[in-house]
Amino acid sequence: MDSSGLNPFTDFCYLFLSIVLEGAPFIFFGTLISGFIDAYLPPGLIDRWLPKKRPLAVLMSALLGAIFPVCECAIVPVIRRLIRKGLPVSCAITYMLSAPIINPIVVISTYNAFNTEAGKFLLRQVEDAGKEGPLFVTLSRLGIAFIVTVGMGMLVLKMRRDSVLRPEILAGTGLGGHAEVHDHEHEQPERAAADSADRPSHSARLVHAMRTAMRDFVDTAMYFSIGVAITSLFRAYVTDDLVVLFNQSEYIGINLMMILAFVLSLCSTSDAFIAANFPVPLSAKLAFLVFGPMMDVKLVFMYLAVFKRRFVTGMAVGLFLVIGALCYFWMHVL
Repeated sequence: MDSSGLNPFTDFCYLFLSIVLEGAPFIFFGTLISGFIDAYLPPGLIDRWLPKKRPLAVLMSALLGAIFPVCECAIVPVIRRLIRKGLPVSCAITYMLSAPIINPIVVISTYNAFNTEAGKFLLRQVEDAGKEGPLFVTLSRLGIAFIVTVGMGMLVLKMRRDSVLRPEILAGTGLGGHAEVHDHEHEQPERAAADSADRPSHSARLVHAMRTAMRDFVDTAMYFSIGVAITSLFRAYVTDDLVVLFNQSEYIGINLMMILAFVLSLCSTSDAFIAANFPVPLSAKLAFLVFGPMMDVKLVFMYLAVFKRRFVTGMAVGLFLVIGALCYFWMHVL
């Protein structure tokens, strides 16, 4: 047998297993959290912690990742459970998109990735004076992510729930499909009634949490595995010669780096080390670092378990266009 045909398949198997083993603990952690949220968190509790005014609540939700850091592999089941517990969809999506970037672990990894000698050298080659250094890159990533996620949350704030959530998720919330700007007042009586209801024993809650976590893990792992298989195929069969295309122009570099981030599906805690070594302008690196944790192959399949296909498609296209344009103007207009 010709070994040339075997090597890509071997690489595919290795990549598939390595990504699954890397992401499975985060999925397990996320589904475990979702199980305990379902069993122990009173309905609407987090919503009551947030400001009463929805726009301000969206702003605060973008910063929750600094307090509750969650990887993108684990964020979807947590968000699904929080939505069913009464967290507004706009706040949930804002937290879902921002948490994989705006959290202490990613901040440290991004700074360290661009603080290496190779990272500093590449920054000096592609950036103007005064716009180089790991601190600037790290703050730029956080700033762009904050702007994008808050903008997305404000947009979802004006949308109906039934145009965003899948029917089974919407039914689990016990709420209608109205726009969220009118929901806060109507939700209070239902939450008060839920809080005053008799609660099961501790052992019953624990069993319920484990069963919920098991169901969420199986559901999430199925979508995750499909995305990982597609990612592994790309990484195993696409040659390195295509990297030359990334540096033809800044516009091409930005678009191709976002496509690469979408396909590679890297974890946000390690993607900065990949971006730091790409010979492309910093605007393209930032696009890679912001778009990837918000939208990649595995996340699309995981999003589809919670959100409607049309919404996921619109969110992917919108994020692609907005992040690409914002990263370009961030470097040229800032």
